[in-house]
Amino acid sequence: MQGNLPPEAQEKLEELQDLQETAQQVASQKQQAETQLQESETALEELDDIDEDATMYREVGELLVKTDYAEAKEDLEEKVDSLGVRVDTLEKQEERVREQFEDLQGELQQMLGGGGGPGGAPGPGAGGA
Repeated sequence: MQGNLPPEAQEKLEELQDLQETAQQVASQKQQAETQLQESETALEELDDIDEDATMYREVGELLVKTDYAEAKEDLEEKVDSLGVRVDTLEKQEERVREQFEDLQGELQQMLGGGGGPGGAPGPGAGGA
């Protein structure tokens, strides 16, 4: 069907496909960030149950390095804050991409004579397919 489309419609269709790919990438990144955020919040909660004098280790690459309670807690708090900001940013980006996709989809429908999007639907019999 793509071969029968006018060049402008073909271009919009390609933009739609690119936006769909972008939306999938953003959703994947958001899910990863949300998972990391949950893990970090759980670790921070578990830290509250540990004696501050306990010997602690943190993973650095493939090594375990001795650390103290205060440093571990501070690092986790910073990570939770950072991941929270990242999730919020990705949610906003996801919403922008969704809006762009819907706008572009409406433009393509208008171009192809499909008419009717929200708020701009033609009356009965106004368009033909």
